[in-house]
Amino acid sequence: MNTASSKPSMAAMLMAALAAVGASVCCVVPLVLVLLGISGAWIANLTALDAWRPWFSGVTLLCLGFAYWSLYGPASRCRTDGVCVDPAVLRRRRRWLWVATALIALLLLFPYYIVLFL
Repeated sequence: MNTASSKPSMAAMLMAALAAVGASVCCVVPLVLVLLGISGAWIANLTALDAWRPWFSGVTLLCLGFAYWSLYGPASRCRTDGVCVDPAVLRRRRRWLWVATALIALLLLFPYYIVLFL
């Protein structure tokens, strides 16, 4: 039994994570920098990226959708050329996808729940 490559789902998860960081850079990065003791007037310039947040959020959701489709879709177990994925590997990939989704959701929703702590 041949094993299939995980490149499409891994690439989609990484792209979703990068887009989520881009979507939350206006809020999370300044807070992290201040918590690390790094300050300055230039941190206020990061809020200029707030206008791009909907676009980054959309890219994040599209990449997550592609990752879910590649791991849960019709071609997730066996492809037409006879290459199949080991069930244990598929379970592990799905588990990591759910962990990544939870972390990405925390990043995407950060501007909405931070007001509860301030």
